[in-house]
Amino acid sequence: MHIDRTGLILYTIDYTACVEFYSKVLQLPTLFKTDDLTCFELGKTYLMVEKDDEKQDDTADSKRIKTCIRINVPDVKKAIENLTEHSISVDYQEHNWGIIAKFFDPDGNLIAFKDSYRFEKQIEDHTS
Repeated sequence: MHIDRTGLILYTIDYTACVEFYSKVLQLPTLFKTDDLTCFELGKTYLMVEKDDEKQDDTADSKRIKTCIRINVPDVKKAIENLTEHSISVDYQEHNWGIIAKFFDPDGNLIAFKDSYRFEKQIEDHTS
């Protein structure tokens, strides 16, 4: 499988404070931003800080995953063929900002394929 780019997604309740931390404290360059997310350059990968609007209580069962390993690929549908062949459940989603397919590794870590074209377009639009 050809991988174009990888990234990490940090879901956060305190979005503004996290964006300020990564931009001002760690001084990460911004690749692009929208109302609900800011994407930073992080070495040869990216860190996407995304607003999480779901509140949590303190019970162990209520804890949900706050990170996601993002793998940008040229063709999301083609990339998930191997997953479905291995009976891995995939949450395929098409949005106006791109196509994603979310799935979990055997240890329960969230991974998502994202269409490379629309991601690179977001970066291009931000720098234009």
